[in-house]
Amino acid sequence: MMRRLPVYLLLDTSGSMTGEPIEAVKNGVQMMMHSLRQNPQAIETAYVSIITFDSTAKQIVPLTDLASFQTPDIKASGVTALGAALSLLADKLDTEVTKTTMAQKGDWKPMTFIMTDGVPTDDWQSGLNKLKTINKGLVVGCAAGSGADDSVLKQITESVVRLDNADSESISKFFQWVTASISTSSTKVEDSGIDLTKMDQLPPPPSELVIVS
Repeated sequence: MMRRLPVYLLLDTSGSMTGEPIEAVKNGVQMMMHSLRQNPQAIETAYVSIITFDSTAKQIVPLTDLASFQTPDIKASGVTALGAALSLLADKLDTEVTKTTMAQKGDWKPMTFIMTDGVPTDDWQSGLNKLKTINKGLVVGCAAGSGADDSVLKQITESVVRLDNADSESISKFFQWVTASISTSSTKVEDSGIDLTKMDQLPPPPSELVIVS
C-alpha cells in the first residue's frame, strides 16, 4: 500500500481577495501543480486538497493525486469563516487520511498551509478546538498583507510566515515556497521514513516571507 503525503491548502477567498490577489492564488495553484508534476517523488506521494473559506468553508478539491488534480475556478466574495475552515479541515483529516494501525502503515503526517489576508469573522476558536483533537501533522499559517492577523495564526500553529503585501508577486513567492516544501517533503519522507512536524524541516522561505516568531 502506497503511503501518501496529504497536503491541504486552506485558502481565504473572502471579498478582500478580489482582483489581483485571487488571480495570483489561482495562478499559484496552477504553477504549483505544474511544477510538482515534474517531480517523480511528488507524483508518487503527494496528494492535494483545497479548502476555501469566505462566508462558509468548502472543500472544492478532495484529496487528489497530482495526475488527476484539476485546478478549480476560485472566486472571491463574502467574509472570513476561518473557524468553519478549521472545523472542515479536522473532518477531512479524520476521514481522508489513512491511519496507521497494527495491520498497516497509514499515510504520512499531513501538511496544511493556511493563507489568509484578513481577520476571522466567525468563532475560529471552536474550529481550532476541534482541530486539536486530530493528528494534524505540520500546519503552516501565512498572513498575507497588512490586514491579516498573525496573532490568530500563532494560536493555531507555531509555524507562521507573513507577506507584507497580498500582491501577485508576493503570493506567487508563497506558492513557490509551498511547492518547494511539498517537493522536498515527498522526497524526505520516502528517503528517511520520518514524518515532518516542524517548519525548519522545510526549505527556508524566500526573503518576501518573514517568519513570525
